[in-house]
Amino acid sequence: MLTNEKRYEEFAYVLDFLTRGKSVVIKGREGSIVQAIGEERLTLLELLAVEDQDFESGERLRIGREGRDKIISVLGKLSYEELTQDAKLQLPIVCEIIVKNNEARYVAYFNELQPLTPRLHGLELIPGIGKTFMKSIVELRDKNPFTSFEDVQNRVGLRDPAKLVAKRITEEIAGDSRINIFVKK
Repeated sequence: MLTNEKRYEEFAYVLDFLTRGKSVVIKGREGSIVQAIGEERLTLLELLAVEDQDFESGERLRIGREGRDKIISVLGKLSYEELTQDAKLQLPIVCEIIVKNNEARYVAYFNELQPLTPRLHGLELIPGIGKTFMKSIVELRDKNPFTSFEDVQNRVGLRDPAKLVAKRITEEIAGDSRINIFVKK
């Protein structure tokens, strides 16, 4: 039996906070507005915050149905274009925080990505990985899967793989890529 169950984010990371903001999602709605990115599905979200709360960029918030303390409700999804300038500037930094906080999930991509076409491998979509690094990654992972970003860096010589993955996620969210590997369309 197929269930058409919607999956919601449990946690989101703050991109920008507007103490007296106007909602982009719900016309006429005003209040403490937080622009955030979901941890699991990397969805851009607009949140209605509890009044008189402070938020730090990159702060992880509980937004699931239970256990919210600083958030009243999730107002809806945002497009990249609807983000404030500050939120757009924070996006690459916050994506890197998400990638590092969920290291095992993102290291798995180095172990699992496959060729997309006869001429293009999924790994090559990550900035900084060309044919040479791609071949090296595939060779090394076949012998022994990668266990951490440090492992990727030490064995392959790829500098700061977490930052490169975060850069790719930012490009996908901004709509700058034809093929997405991290963000579902």
